[in-house]
Amino acid sequence: MMRVTTVTNTRELAHPAREEIRLEGILHALSDPMRMRVVRALATTEDELSCSYFVLPVTKSTTTHHFRVLRESGVIQQVYRGTAKMNGLRRADLDALFPGLLDGILDAAAREAERLGDEA
Repeated sequence: MMRVTTVTNTRELAHPAREEIRLEGILHALSDPMRMRVVRALATTEDELSCSYFVLPVTKSTTTHHFRVLRESGVIQQVYRGTAKMNGLRRADLDALFPGLLDGILDAAAREAERLGDEA
């Protein structure tokens, strides 16, 4: 069951509860280079980043799709702050469910980016 939380001055979107997050959903979400780019950026900061922070070489509707896949799989949490949709990595949930998975994937992605000369 998707949970929806409403907080004063913020509006949170539907996210899976921790116990609903599935490995296959995480792996699917992280299998796309654009979504991996978003996750790598979020992993470098404790702060939430707005959707407009990410400049992806795809259309706006495709960018929206990528964020939805990440949110619905449980990789990221999104919340509205005013008119900005803010994004944060659900690291605590992912680490609790799949210890070491996110760090391993992020390390592999960094090595691949270095090997390919792609810092994005």
